[in-house]
Amino acid sequence: MDITPTAVPADITPAYYRQILGKLPTGVTAITGINDDEEKLGLVVGTFQSLSLEPPLVMFCVDKSSSSWPKLRKLQKFTANILSDDQIGICRSLSRKGPLKFEGLPCTAGPLGTPHLHGATAYIDCLVTAEVVVGDHYMVVGAVTNMEDGTGDALLFRAGKFGQYQPVEIPAPAETVPVAAESAS
Repeated sequence: MDITPTAVPADITPAYYRQILGKLPTGVTAITGINDDEEKLGLVVGTFQSLSLEPPLVMFCVDKSSSSWPKLRKLQKFTANILSDDQIGICRSLSRKGPLKFEGLPCTAGPLGTPHLHGATAYIDCLVTAEVVVGDHYMVVGAVTNMEDGTGDALLFRAGKFGQYQPVEIPAPAETVPVAAESAS
């Protein structure tokens, strides 16, 4: 199924679209798998999120030009490693092309045999249940089979830069004092 719109307004160029949507921070997630030859596979996405609570489903989007996704797709299972804010190096390693993506990256096999990257803030093991073409991306849906809490806060990406979550104190609303009604004379 392809749910790509047929008409795009001329003033919404790819650069302008990226400028506007880049204002919204996203989490950084490494999608990992391992093939029958025990080759570790991985890619990084910024569009990983919860899709359904019952049943537990997640989704992520990956560019159709990805050279890693066709290899991962064949496995029909993956781990979503939610990267922690000190794992920019891991993000960069898994974002490059070629077979050396996992060189020097400590990981262990999760319940599906897929790599769990040491130090991630969470691990979500999934079976692929759907893939939909959406514009220049594939939207992939995964059924959650296992989840593990890790350490640290999630790595964020916004406007072309990495960052971390900083909580903000929001003051409680001031109590409203009822205004006395004027008496009619």
